[in-house]
Amino acid sequence: MSTHIGANKGDIAETVLMPGDPLRAKFIAENYLDNVVQYSSVRNMFGFTGTYKGKRISVQGSGMGIPSLAIYTTELIKEYGVKTIYRVGSCGGMSPDVHMRDVILGQAGTTDSSIIENTFGPNMYYSPIADFGLLDSAYHTAEEMGINTKVGNIFAADRFYNDEIDIQKLIDYGVLATEMETSGLYLLAAKHHIRALTILTVSDHLLSGEAMSAKDRETSFDEMIRLALNTAVKNIEE
Repeated sequence: MSTHIGANKGDIAETVLMPGDPLRAKFIAENYLDNVVQYSSVRNMFGFTGTYKGKRISVQGSGMGIPSLAIYTTELIKEYGVKTIYRVGSCGGMSPDVHMRDVILGQAGTTDSSIIENTFGPNMYYSPIADFGLLDSAYHTAEEMGINTKVGNIFAADRFYNDEIDIQKLIDYGVLATEMETSGLYLLAAKHHIRALTILTVSDHLLSGEAMSAKDRETSFDEMIRLALNTAVKNIEE
């Protein structure tokens, strides 16, 4: 039983969907999974296990930011034997080619967080990337489902409110969108030799100023959730 999740061994599936918002975890479990059991409510960071198309899948909230995500990711892997994590969440569009409600597959994770330097030391700029097998599977699953996706680099910001970041330079270098977790997830996945992929929905746009409501962020994103679940069942070993 881990400190921050508190579930028993065997309560959590080897494949986990990880939204930042625990209420989104609850929404996914209640509206997409069958035979749902809640295994955690510690700190109201809800966790559930159920089935989708007969395959066992868990959904675990991670909270906002790399420090919070790192706690839950580490415990899922080390305490519960999780092998595959799909981050599902919202992001702010940055590129002019990205639009509201677009679904983005995170190929790589750029960050201004110190987690890379703290892990590798100065002068080593490690590049956290997605598991290619999951990325390839999600891309082709999206094609089968008629979901138009964009694939590319995601900026995981260390601070939500940060006037010092040169957003235009990130856009010029091809970064599609910003959130706060992906590079941390990919770094930990590499460290522990598990598979990880971020699937995001654009909920606001830094260039246009458009934005969804808080309620929409919690309960919408159907295409992203279905894509993650259908990709997950294709990659669960019998």
